[in-house]
Amino acid sequence: MPILNRFAPAWALALLAAPLAAQQRPARSSARAASAPAPLTRPERTGYRETSRYEDVMDFLRAVTHGQRRMHLATMGYTSETRAIPLVVVGDVADASPEAVLRSGKLRIYIQADIHAGEVEGKEAVQVLLRDIAAGAHPRWLDSVVLLIAPIYNADGNERVSLTNRPLQLGPVGGTGQRANAMGLDLNRDHVKLESPEARSQVLLLRQYDPQVAMDLHTTDGSVHGYMLTYTEPQHPATDTAIVNLLRRDWLPEVTRRIKARDGWDIFYYGNFPEGPGGPGRGGNAERGWYSFDARPRLSQNYWGMRNRIGILSEAYSYASFENRIRATLRFVEENVDYASTHAGLIRRVTAEADARSVVGESLAVRARLRRGPDIDVLTGDAVEERNPFTGQRMLRRLPVTRAERMPDFTRFEGSEFARVPRAYFIPANLTVVIERLEAHGVRTSRLPGPLVVALERFCIDSTYVAPREFQGHRERTVRGAWEASPPPDTLPAGTVVVAMDQPLARLIFLMLEPRSDDGLLEWNFFDDALNGAKYYSVRRTFTAW
Repeated sequence: MPILNRFAPAWALALLAAPLAAQQRPARSSARAASAPAPLTRPERTGYRETSRYEDVMDFLRAVTHGQRRMHLATMGYTSETRAIPLVVVGDVADASPEAVLRSGKLRIYIQADIHAGEVEGKEAVQVLLRDIAAGAHPRWLDSVVLLIAPIYNADGNERVSLTNRPLQLGPVGGTGQRANAMGLDLNRDHVKLESPEARSQVLLLRQYDPQVAMDLHTTDGSVHGYMLTYTEPQHPATDTAIVNLLRRDWLPEVTRRIKARDGWDIFYYGNFPEGPGGPGRGGNAERGWYSFDARPRLSQNYWGMRNRIGILSEAYSYASFENRIRATLRFVEENVDYASTHAGLIRRVTAEADARSVVGESLAVRARLRRGPDIDVLTGDAVEERNPFTGQRMLRRLPVTRAERMPDFTRFEGSEFARVPRAYFIPANLTVVIERLEAHGVRTSRLPGPLVVALERFCIDSTYVAPREFQGHRERTVRGAWEASPPPDTLPAGTVVVAMDQPLARLIFLMLEPRSDDGLLEWNFFDDALNGAKYYSVRRTFTAW
C-alpha cells in the first residue's frame, strides 16, 4: 500500500505535554505483555523490537495447541521453498480434516495473516488470540463457529528479514520480512492467476473447508490519517449485493462502534488522500477525497466476494506503535468473530442464497471505477519523524491529534462497463492452461461427448493493447471489440469444454472468461498464443438451452 502525505517536525512533540487521547493509548503495556502467560510471542519477548520468524511461529503453535482438545495444528499447503504453511483449526471438531469441520455444521471462518511479510501485525495478533482461546477466552464462539487460522501465509517472504523492508513504518526496529514471496510474486495479486503454490494452497483450502467468512490482515503505510485501523469489504460491483449490504449496513458499522466504545480507537473504511503516492491522482491531480484502492478479484477480499463469501480486509496503521498495531488488529479480529458467532445463522443463509441465486441473463460489471459518494467527515492526523536506532532510517510516529475534514467519499466502486451473463461458455479443448486454471478454482466443467449445434456468440476483436511495463511477470493485455452472433450453422466439436453458468462460482467465472474483464485470464496473458493474429476470441458463449 502507498506511503505518506503529511508529517510534523520533531519539535511538535514539545507541544504535546497532555496525556495521549484514548484513541492513541496502548491497550496493553509492554510490561503487561512481558508478563503474559507462556508461550510468549517474539515481540513480547523482545519488548516489541522484533517480529516472529517462521520457527518462532511453529514453536508457538506447537506449544499453544499441545493438549488442547479444541485446537488442531495442521498444514494447509506449501510455499515455493517447501515450507509447510501452518493452519490451526479451532472448534468442537474431532480433528483438523475438512470432513470433520464440515460435519460439525458450524459457521467456518478463515483468518489469514502475513500475506505481505512486511505487514506482520496480523501474524502476531492471531498468535495472541490462539493463546487467549487456549487459556479459556471466548468460549461462546465455539458454540457456533470453527476458526481456520493461518498465521504465516507468506512464510518464505517472512524469512527475508531486513531492517529496511518497510520505509517510514514505526518498527519493529529489528526488521521485517519482504512483501513478495520467494518467487518475487505479490501474493495479494495472485488470486485469479494462481501462479504461486501459496495461492494454490489457499484455493485448495477454500474448496475443501468452504469457509463462509474470510479475513486478510494487513498494515497500511498510506496517507497520514486519524485511524488506528482501516478496513473494507469485497469491492467489485459484480459481487452479490446481499453480501455487501450485510457488511456495509450492519456488520462493519457494529464492529466500529464496539471498538470505539471499548478501546476509544477510531477505525474506518480503508482510504488514502489523492496527494499521497497511493492516491488516484498519483501526484495530486485528483479531487481531494478519501479514496479506496482496487476492486479487482486479484486482491483477497474481492476474490472471496466473487466466490459468494464474506471477505474482510484489515489494515493496521503503520505509524502507530508496533505494539498498538498488534493490539488493534487483535481487537478487530475479536469483534468480527464475535459478530459472526452471534449471527452465524444469518451468515450461512446469506452465503447459501448467493450460491443458489442464478445470475444467468443478468448484466454484471466487467470493469469498475471509483464512485464519488456523498461528503463525509474523515479524520486527518499528523506524524512526527523519528530515526531507527540501528539504521538511522526515517520512521513516522502518529501524533495524538485528529481533525475531522469534510470531503467526498470514494470508498466504493461502480461498474464502468457491463456484459450479460450467458448460459454457458465453450472453451476449445486445446486451451489446457485456461481449463486447468478454472478447475483449480473449483469451477465445474464438462466436455461435449459429440458435436453440438447451438446458437452461439463470438467476440470480434477490434484492437488489442499490451501494457509496456511488466507487472508480476506479465504484460497485461486489454482487447476491444464486441460480441456478435456466430453465423449458423455453428457446430462445436466433440471434446469442447463446457462451463455452465448455473453454478455457485458463476460470478468468478464471468470475470475470468469475459474478454473485456479488467482481471480475467485474457488480461493475464493466458490467451496470448490463441490471440496471435486472431480476429475472434477463442471462447464462445450461448444464451440458449441445448
